[in-house]
Amino acid sequence: MILATARERLEGVLRQPGMERALGVLRAGGAETALCGLHDVAKGLVVAQLMKELRRPGFLVVETNGRAEALAETIRFFSAVLSVGSQGVAVLPAFDVHPWQGRPPHADILERRAATLHRLASGELSLVIAPLAAALWRYQAAGSYRELGVKLSAGQDAGLADLLAHLRGVGYARAEMAELPGQFAVRGGIVDVFSPEAARPVRIELLGDTIESLREYDPRTQRSVGPVRSTTILPLTEKSAAGAETDGESSAEAYPSAFPNVASACGETSLFELSAQSLRPLLFLDEPQVLREAAARQRAEAAENYEKHGRADSPEPGQLFWTEEEWEALQKGTSRVHLEQLALDTGADNRFELPSRPCSKFHGDVVACMGEMKSQLAGGGTIFLTAASTGERERLADICREYELPYVLGETEAIAEGITSESSMESARLVLLRAPFGEGVAFPEAKLTIYGNADLFDVAPAAERPKRKSALTGFLSDFTELKPGDYVVHIDHGIGQFEGLRQIESDGKRGGEFMLLRYAEDARLYVPLERMDLVQSYHSMEGAAPVLDRLGGVSWGARKGRVKKSLEDMAERLAELYAQRKTAVGFAFSKDTPWQKEFEDAFEFEETADQIAAIEAIKADMERGTPMDRLLCGDVGYGKTEVAMRAALKAISDGKQVALLAPTTVLAFQHYETFKKRFAAFPAKIEMLSRFRSAAEQKTALEGLEAGRVDIVIGTHRLLSKDVKFHDLGLLIVDEEQRFGVSHKERLKEIRKDVHALSLSATPIPRTLHMSLAGLRDMSLIETPPKDRLAIQTVVAPFREDLVKRAIEDELARSGQVYVIHNRVESIYSLAALVSKLVPKARVVVGHGQMGEKALEQVMLQFIRDEADVLVATTIVENGLDIPRANTILINRADRLGLSELYQL
Repeated sequence: MILATARERLEGVLRQPGMERALGVLRAGGAETALCGLHDVAKGLVVAQLMKELRRPGFLVVETNGRAEALAETIRFFSAVLSVGSQGVAVLPAFDVHPWQGRPPHADILERRAATLHRLASGELSLVIAPLAAALWRYQAAGSYRELGVKLSAGQDAGLADLLAHLRGVGYARAEMAELPGQFAVRGGIVDVFSPEAARPVRIELLGDTIESLREYDPRTQRSVGPVRSTTILPLTEKSAAGAETDGESSAEAYPSAFPNVASACGETSLFELSAQSLRPLLFLDEPQVLREAAARQRAEAAENYEKHGRADSPEPGQLFWTEEEWEALQKGTSRVHLEQLALDTGADNRFELPSRPCSKFHGDVVACMGEMKSQLAGGGTIFLTAASTGERERLADICREYELPYVLGETEAIAEGITSESSMESARLVLLRAPFGEGVAFPEAKLTIYGNADLFDVAPAAERPKRKSALTGFLSDFTELKPGDYVVHIDHGIGQFEGLRQIESDGKRGGEFMLLRYAEDARLYVPLERMDLVQSYHSMEGAAPVLDRLGGVSWGARKGRVKKSLEDMAERLAELYAQRKTAVGFAFSKDTPWQKEFEDAFEFEETADQIAAIEAIKADMERGTPMDRLLCGDVGYGKTEVAMRAALKAISDGKQVALLAPTTVLAFQHYETFKKRFAAFPAKIEMLSRFRSAAEQKTALEGLEAGRVDIVIGTHRLLSKDVKFHDLGLLIVDEEQRFGVSHKERLKEIRKDVHALSLSATPIPRTLHMSLAGLRDMSLIETPPKDRLAIQTVVAPFREDLVKRAIEDELARSGQVYVIHNRVESIYSLAALVSKLVPKARVVVGHGQMGEKALEQVMLQFIRDEADVLVATTIVENGLDIPRANTILINRADRLGLSELYQL
């Protein structure tokens, strides 16, 4: 239950002169008003308050899909605080492709659009947030969207054939078992359906044409959980094609076109006319000047796409999108509210100011933060201190108690520690709340400040440039660019030299391609490309040139025998080491501390079942007296790092140190940033050992490690140097261990046989998997993707300049970044020049393993820091870099890459 005083203090903003006047204009039937001086969080509060006061259907038009999602979370938060209810707020995403581009929109976008349009037409939504491209779209009549969903109840008449036809028509796919959203299964008179946005699928049992019962069931076990009185089956696409698909066919084939509403007649209904309410709708325009410019770009892009890809039977842009004149006319049927940060839009009448400003940033300085808050409270101000999770909020409560600041929890009626009476609760002007935004806002005239979590604990430092050239090699990659003169190893004939590809003619006919290898005494060997698996690139320490083997000689066989014996000896030593580890008496960590619970509660996402299982297994290992040696496998983005950080906190809670070993300097830096942010509210000292640190900084870190002042150290191979000495190492974490040699990994384990070890990998090498399967190591798998993770769309096509241009422009249009993979150094700059020519507005940088380390570091950090839009690179980027805005990857000549490389990319 939201604390009443929290609502009252938020509603104080509504009583400011600017808000009162704007509200008066709207209540009097005014067509247009503008509120200026609003930062993002302030916009969310204003929209929620106006919706509460006026009780009319609302539409908020923003520039992009990403902007819509961000504002939606903020508005839902304030709607809940103001007791309006957050369930009536939904986003209507815009399509991610143009109708004439020959490919369907992303399935997730189709599903979310269909569900939102159905709920809007059915009267379930009070506010729809739409990017401009979605608002400009011409829609069908409201009735067609109401019919896309169906509500079923026990005892209701519902013919089996009609139900199946409806499911196929709105995008559901038939399967043996309905295990995923969008699937249905049929067994006699029982129909299982997994509707999107539903917590569980539902089992519909029919007796004739009557629904006898409805039961939810567990999609993993297929066992019933319990009965339900009714259920709503939401659509997956906004264009019904009922009856167009035969039983068992793919739903994708049911439609005359992969793009909704294009094959049939285009609609003549505006988005604002789809609301089930007859009241004059409120139209909120987020930065109208920006929207006008975006509308011009949208129409220009649509016209360009139509000219390039449209067919004779394709609808013209004017048939799909409202023209500028039509758009202006449509807005006249609404009450428009302009939301502006700066008073730039001089065209609006009834302009009022509601001053707001960003909050002060404290960058982890708790003393300064508490001092500033005490000053504000002493001056009669009110403070909302927000956190992303319950755990973070509890941590903030601990800090407030420590500094003797009385507070109330905004989500309970309980009186917090230090507040002893109802009157003192009412007088407490510091409210702790959970909120989805990182950066807050201040209303100086209302004496209200809303702090976000990032305002307090945004402590991630900027990477420092190396002050001197390092003798270490550049970013590591196990792929050597194969060119004439390179050394290779043939499994049967030994070390040779690659001389290029040759085509051999037979009987005057062109034959296949062969690899030409040169051996000792100028002997030549032709290897058909079909047997490339017999040849590998030659790797040597320090880059020394090897001696070529003789074809048919005995030296290669003898060398293989020595290596085999060496490997057997190493395997024996490893088995002995792991046997010792299994029987060794290691440190048994204590049970979870209160800090552990706070840390885990502070995780802003919902853990998957596999994550929870892995966390429990790792904790159990750490609490036993035997040193842990566990392999954690999971795809990129599945949450391995979060699991590792929880293990790290468990280790440092018992006074032990943690070391994290990463394969590249950039990846180590990214881990460093992630750990600093996640541990910001906890007293953990975190350091990094890599080329991003000066000699003086590394010396300080090493001294802190040895003295026990450093809790967590993150680094590359630098951690394996002899001058790295730990005070009390308790946990070793190795990321992407296949990037390290056996001797590297085992050396660290040899140093401390009783250390707990956790290895993370998306693509473990066969040796590692074999050890796990043989029982030498334990293994946990994270196979469940995070909630709402979008499926990857993969397109295989010949290289075309227009395809490259369109893919990059589409990604840049949604403020994203692009990888372009070209695994040939000699021609990589030519491709980069082509990309710059095709997309002149893109900031293009090039990275490859033969660059100087300083230049390569600068390029990679430019991309990480969003100072570049397109990174044209070799496969050096496959090392697991986490760049959230890089959503598109173009791989040139993918046929030349191995399966492991393609999977990693």
